[in-house]
Amino acid sequence: MIRFLLAVLVSGFIFSLTDWFFAGILFHGKYAAHPQIWRLAPGKSEARSIVGSVALGFFTAAAFMGACAVFAAHGYLRTIELAGLCWLMVPLPLLVTNALWIKMHPLVVVSHSLGWLAKLCVAALAAGWFLR
Repeated sequence: MIRFLLAVLVSGFIFSLTDWFFAGILFHGKYAAHPQIWRLAPGKSEARSIVGSVALGFFTAAAFMGACAVFAAHGYLRTIELAGLCWLMVPLPLLVTNALWIKMHPLVVVSHSLGWLAKLCVAALAAGWFLR
């Protein structure tokens, strides 16, 4: 149980850094291409959204660790494979589908997709390390 919690805490913390890079820095100027789709106007506080995103990151880490346990994905190779399959199953199709229906700059979609891949790989590495 301690190893599970450590994997979740380490992953969740690193998730916040990957979100900061992929959603906050990489192609940041492209968010302005369609400002009407974003919930907050420029200059408004994003603190509430950031806290919610960080909390969901820890939830995602816990869910991934749980999936590793349920599906007996042990070791780096198996957890990386699971991360790749999860990415292909959920965030990638969801983001591409959203981009088909919602005005989003293509580079925003790319950065969010890469961010999800990075998060899942971080979780896979943490699972490979802590859940052996």
